[in-house]
Amino acid sequence: MSFKIAIIGAGSVGFTKKLFTDILCVPEFQDIEFALTDLSDHNLQMIKAILDRIVEANRLPTRVTATTDRRKALEGARYVISCVRVGGLEAYADDIRIPLKYGIDQCVGDTICAGGILYGQRNIPVILDFCKDIREFAEPGAKFLNYANPMAMNTWAAIEYGKVDTVGLCHGVQHGAEQIAEVLGAKSHSDLDYICSGINHQTWFIDLRLNGRRICKDELVAAFEAHPVYSQQEKLRIDVLKRFGVYSTESNGHLSEYLPWYRKRPDEITRWIDMSDWIHGETGGYLRYSTETRNWFETEFPQFLEAASKPIDPAKRSNEHASHILEALETNRVYRGHFNVKNNGVITNLPQDAIIESPGFVDRFGINMTSGITLPEACAATCTSSINVQRMSVHAAISGDIDLLKLAVLHDPLVGAVSTPEEVWQMVDEMVVAQARWLPQYADAIPAAKERLSKSKVRTREWAGAARRDVRSIEELRAEKAALKQAV
Repeated sequence: MSFKIAIIGAGSVGFTKKLFTDILCVPEFQDIEFALTDLSDHNLQMIKAILDRIVEANRLPTRVTATTDRRKALEGARYVISCVRVGGLEAYADDIRIPLKYGIDQCVGDTICAGGILYGQRNIPVILDFCKDIREFAEPGAKFLNYANPMAMNTWAAIEYGKVDTVGLCHGVQHGAEQIAEVLGAKSHSDLDYICSGINHQTWFIDLRLNGRRICKDELVAAFEAHPVYSQQEKLRIDVLKRFGVYSTESNGHLSEYLPWYRKRPDEITRWIDMSDWIHGETGGYLRYSTETRNWFETEFPQFLEAASKPIDPAKRSNEHASHILEALETNRVYRGHFNVKNNGVITNLPQDAIIESPGFVDRFGINMTSGITLPEACAATCTSSINVQRMSVHAAISGDIDLLKLAVLHDPLVGAVSTPEEVWQMVDEMVVAQARWLPQYADAIPAAKERLSKSKVRTREWAGAARRDVRSIEELRAEKAALKQAV
């Protein structure tokens, strides 16, 4: 087989390498072209060097090109994969820093909550540019695989306004299933069967079976509470499991910021999180991790390049969906996964226009979703609250309506639990002004926002958050890595 895959945001070096090696694990896919594109030529050249080394080491006919000209990369592409973060770490830092001034303490801030909503405002105009270019330059009927957050908002915009065949992909379901298999003592992950459904980052394991035996709530609660690690790292998720009756896919830190109950007061935050790793609830945890990872890759590039000389091992193919979807579409080897698509009746008690994440099967005929799923009422209520925020956020990003943007932020569950309307109005003004260079749709609203900020009397405070850690230096990371290696 010979076809072209374009990867937008390919400067996300580690993730691009994973997608690349996964796809090359499919025997039929060796004679294909990968077209890498990114705003940073520096990052492009680094990832291209790594991928070229993989191709050379494995003696493959695979072709790798890299260009900052997105349209050139898209020419004739059958598949387009997006891994972009518009505004980079600079804008992301504002997504965390500014809401903290108003008492909103986020762990990640990339899906909803104040940070996720502004992230969507930056991404959606760019996503629509991608879609326009895909329609004009890619192969007719090209499929757009979106990995970028905020997943639901980006996918919603691409489908409803971009008019491109789009699926959103995430790995939260796989990671949650791995945890469940471990606590239940499964010999293999394949021993666990499940139906997981909801919306991205709020997906629920509504049916669990271990070797065909149905797992009830009480058994799952007992298994998590008995686990020496997860009982401490996932305290909030376990509490939600006890109250809702089903386990959520998303990490302790992520889940905490989608709900109005656990991060509303600093003392509550420290009660429910765990500081052993960023993902369990640390203030700005993913921002710290992303900063360290960028610094680490820049410094340790020779080691990454050396590692690329190893043969590709199909046994180590990851559970990221992309390679498996492409394999099913091209070879008709059926793949079952969980995909972000427009609802259209798949989940009976969520809005029809929402982007849901639910099981489906892929073959030559495309992605075929399993329809007629009904969520438990509490899960549906929680998802619907987020969907309403997502819908307003998408429409605000399309229209440049700053009042609608403020209403979207006001209706966010955690923001509403912490902030008053006056605080929300000022916070959004401050975030839009700070990120103006990435928000072209709000250009006409910026002067008035600046004027309001100059006269505002809403009090704010400067603080690091309830549970903040400093960004570690390269030397500290090296020492930590060495210590872990010695312990093993």
